[in-house]
Amino acid sequence: MTGLASPPTRGGPVVVQPLRRRHCAECRGGPLSLLLVEGGSPRCLDCADLGHLVFLPRGDTALTRRSREESALSAVVVRFNRRKGRYERQGALVEEAGLARAEERCLADAEARRRRRVRDARRRAMEDVRFAEAFTAEIRRLFPGCPEERARAIASHASLRGSGRVGRSAAGRALSEGAVVSAVAASVRHVDTPYDALLMSGVARHEARRRISGRVEAVLRGWREPGMVVREVAG
Repeated sequence: MTGLASPPTRGGPVVVQPLRRRHCAECRGGPLSLLLVEGGSPRCLDCADLGHLVFLPRGDTALTRRSREESALSAVVVRFNRRKGRYERQGALVEEAGLARAEERCLADAEARRRRRVRDARRRAMEDVRFAEAFTAEIRRLFPGCPEERARAIASHASLRGSGRVGRSAAGRALSEGAVVSAVAASVRHVDTPYDALLMSGVARHEARRRISGRVEAVLRGWREPGMVVREVAG
């Protein structure tokens, strides 16, 4: 029987997935899919007193760590990589009961994370409602002539989470006057002028803005001073 090189042993037994056909030096059983090297000779798991352990493949770090924590006896499983010239971890041998307890802990954590995500989503939704209401109130303060439903629509559009719009900017979150005016002007540009049609017809953006700027300013003035009559401005 050719001797086997022993893999490094740190923190408990190390079990090998052999690259060649090996038989147990004690009971002669084999070929072995897993073996323990003792004195340069292979031992099957039963002869090495590890036969009651179950194999847990690598991949789930949390489950592996907890399974080893829950097992009074465990072992690391390695295989030799000829190309790299070193042993590489393949998984672990753990007690079946320990694995079951570890799975329960991981499931409990997953449920806790799910509940936390639900709570966070509810909290963000409430924050978004409060912010949209504050944004609406600021629009109404700066533009008292703006219809309330329109103000709410502008605030909702500008402050949509993840949109990157002005309401989600630092200035928007601070309800700065410039950010609020920009949001209102953008709404007027798209809703109350032919701006979108100009863009679709091939007019350059800066030229389209120039053509409708008078109309935008007229609407904004009318909303700032509710008694003012807004007249059409030629584009």
